[in-house]
Parts: sequence; C-alpha cells; structure tokens
Amino acid sequence: MSRFRIAYKFILHFLSAKNTRGYGVHSPSVYHFTKFVVYNKSSYYVFSSIEKIRKVLKTDKRVLNVIDLGTGNDRKKTIAHIASTSIKSAKYGQLLYRLSIDSRVRNVLELGTSLGVTTAYLASSSSDIRCVTMEGCPQTAGIARENFNRLGVKNIQIEVGNIDQRLAEVLDGFEQLDLIFIDANHTLQAVLSYFEQCLAKVHTGTILVVDDIYWSAEMEQAWGKIKEHPRVTSTIDLFQLGIVFFNRNLHKKHYKMRY
Repeated sequence: MSRFRIAYKFILHFLSAKNTRGYGVHSPSVYHFTKFVVYNKSSYYVFSSIEKIRKVLKTDKRVLNVIDLGTGNDRKKTIAHIASTSIKSAKYGQLLYRLSIDSRVRNVLELGTSLGVTTAYLASSSSDIRCVTMEGCPQTAGIARENFNRLGVKNIQIEVGNIDQRLAEVLDGFEQLDLIFIDANHTLQAVLSYFEQCLAKVHTGTILVVDDIYWSAEMEQAWGKIKEHPRVTSTIDLFQLGIVFFNRNLHKKHYKMRY
C-alpha cells in the first residue's frame, strides 16, 4: 500500500463522486439504500459497547505472532497496533450494521476477522443472524473470540485456517448468503476467487461488500472486474469500500459517492 497512491486516488474519487444523499439516484431501491443506509447517521445501543471494545484494544500491549497468509510475511505486532491500523473505523462498521438491519439479513459470511470489531457490527443487529467469519491467524482469532465473549455476541462462528483452502468447505454449510464482506487477502487472484466462489450462494437480495477497493492497483483491478460481472446489477463506490447488488430488477449502473 502506497500512502501517496491512496491520497491521489482519494482526490480523484472526491472530484468525480457525487454527494447525492440519495438525490439523483433513479432506482427506487438504490435511492432507499443510499438515503436510509449509507447516509443514515442514526445511533444504535450496541454501537457504544463495540466502540468501548475498540478503545480497550487500542491500549492492549500484548504481542501477537501475526500469520499473514496473503503475503507470506509473519510478523509480531501488538494488539494496539492492529486495532489502530488494520480494522475498519466506526463509521464503516456502523454502516455494515445498518445494512444488515435494512436488508434483514440472516446468513452472513466475513472473510478476514482480524480482532472481531467489524464482525461484531455484522452480527449484532439480530440474534437470528448466523455469522460465519474466517481468519487465517489463530492468535488473532483468539483475541476476536475474547471480544465476542465480552460483548455477549453468541451467533458468531469463527473458522480458523487458510481461506484459500477452506472457503469451499465453509460455503457448503450455507444454502444461501444474504451478506458477504470480503476483507482478507488483498491480491487480484484471491479477491476474484473469493467473489466467484461466493456467487454459488448469491440470490437476488444478496449484498456483497468489498473492503479497500483502492488499496492497490490489484485491488482496483479486482473491483473493476467485479463491477463488469454479468450477475452484478449495480454497485456503490464509497472509496474505502464497494457495495455490490445482484437484484435482477435493477438496471446496470455504477454509483460513486462521497462518504
């Protein structure tokens, strides 16, 4: 990841994106999603509990041996460092929470658990949600379990292991998926492989969210290929992440929005 590249891409995004807040979006369903999910700033009771966990993590000096199966580079990091640099901000975690409520999701798959903060947002809107999250690093997954226990979130199942090797097996456990969040190996080949494998469980109401779509040239290329896929009907580009719809009633259109 190049900070200069990210800054340059953000400037381009800001200049070309629209701050619509739903206005100018012709599709009624995308208008609703934009107005009541993306730009809705309502707070829910679980937000403060999850953010308290984040605050504690940012002061946790325990050192983990982080196994990065994507790059092959294992390294030692403090939990505080991971919490400060590698997990989604409250703004985006809370967006995923609102998304899960609005779409009434029941089956959720997350690729890349990290410390479990985003996972908690994905799973906390209803105890009826079945949330399966996959993490390659056992020690990181262990901290995520601690956080789920602190929050009392009992509807999360962590699958530890190489996502590239285990995804097909995990997908076999679902009849269909309502919400998919991809935040794992940031290579073109891996992201497209995850996307294509998940397509077998996608239905017209499924929403897929891809994190870090401008993180690298490969991630940007992967995002472009996902947008072009014939089963994808509309997308929303928020720069930090991309939202993908498969609703056959939508006309093919790609929105770029400031957020």
